[in-house]
Amino acid sequence: MSATQGDQHPDSDPRLPRGVAIPAPSVVALSTPQLAVGGLVLLVAFVAVFWVFFSTQFRWAIEEPADWGHTLLVPGIAAYFAYMRREDLLAAPLKANWMGAPVVLLGVAAYVATTFGPGWFVLHHNARGVSVGITLLGLALLIAGTRVTRILLFPIGYWIVFGQSVSERLLQLVTERLQDWSAVGAHALLAITGVDVERSGNVLTVFVNGVPNQLNVAEACSGMRMLVAFLALGVAIAYTGLPKLWQRAALVAAGVPVAIGVNVLRVYTLGILSLFDANFAAGDFHSFVGLVWLVPALLLYLGIMWFLRNLFVDESDPAQKRPAAGGPRAA
Repeated sequence: MSATQGDQHPDSDPRLPRGVAIPAPSVVALSTPQLAVGGLVLLVAFVAVFWVFFSTQFRWAIEEPADWGHTLLVPGIAAYFAYMRREDLLAAPLKANWMGAPVVLLGVAAYVATTFGPGWFVLHHNARGVSVGITLLGLALLIAGTRVTRILLFPIGYWIVFGQSVSERLLQLVTERLQDWSAVGAHALLAITGVDVERSGNVLTVFVNGVPNQLNVAEACSGMRMLVAFLALGVAIAYTGLPKLWQRAALVAAGVPVAIGVNVLRVYTLGILSLFDANFAAGDFHSFVGLVWLVPALLLYLGIMWFLRNLFVDESDPAQKRPAAGGPRAA
C-alpha cells in the first residue's frame, strides 16, 4: 500500500532528502543491577568517609546498651518511615539537582572541621553527627531532587536526632535538674510505702534494721538518656499511629513527663531492692532494672496514643460515625 500525500515516516524530516531518517536521541537507561551496584558503591563510600562517627556510635551502643542501645534501632525505624512513603517516592522519575553538591561539600567540610577545627568543635560527636546528616541531605538532593528530598527530610532528621549518643557537654545542661526530680520523687514514694529513708541532695539513704544503704541518683539515673529514648519512641509511634499533627505533637510532648515518671519509679524500685541486697542498686542489675521499665513505658505510650486517637470523633469520617440511639442497625 502506497503512502498518501502528506504522510511522513515517523523518523523523517521534510527538510531532509527523502529516505534520510533523523538519528535517534542517545538515551542512557540504567538497569536494576546497575542501580543496585551504584547504590552499594555509594553506601560503601559514605560509610568509609564517616567511619569514625559510625564506629564510635556503634561501640558506645554496645558498651552502654541501657543508655544508648536504642541508637542501633533508629536507622531501621528511619528506613521504615521512608518505606511508608514508597508510593510517593516512586511516583515520578528521579531528577538530580546540582544544588545538592555544595550541601554535600558543606557537610564534609564540617566533618573535617571536627578533626582540624577550633578546640570547642574538635572531636565533638554530635557535631560529627550533624555533619553526617547535612551530607546525607545533600546526597539526596543531588541524586533524587527536591521532591524526594522533601519526603526523606523527616526520616533523615529522625535518624540524626535520635540515632546518636548525646555528648556529656549537652547532658550536663539538664542532668542536675532531672537528678533532683528523680531523687525527690523516689524519696516520696519510698516514704509513703513505709521505707525508712532519708534524702541528702541526690543521695538516698535506705535504712535496713538500722544499717544505712546509700542509693546515689547518679548521672546514669538522671533520666536524660531515658528521655532521649522515650522521645525517639514517642516520635516513632506518633508518626506511624496518629493521623493529625496536634495528636502527634501531644504524644511527643508526653514523652517528657513519662520519662521523668518512669525514671522516678526506676529509682524507687532500686530503693526497694536495696532492702534485700545493697548490690541490687548497682552494677549490671542496675542497668537491667532500667531496661525492664521500658516495657510499662511502652504500654503507657500506647495508652496515651489510644486516648488521643479517640478523644474526638471526626464526623466527616464515615468509618468513625456511630448509629444514633434507636436507629437502624446494619444487618
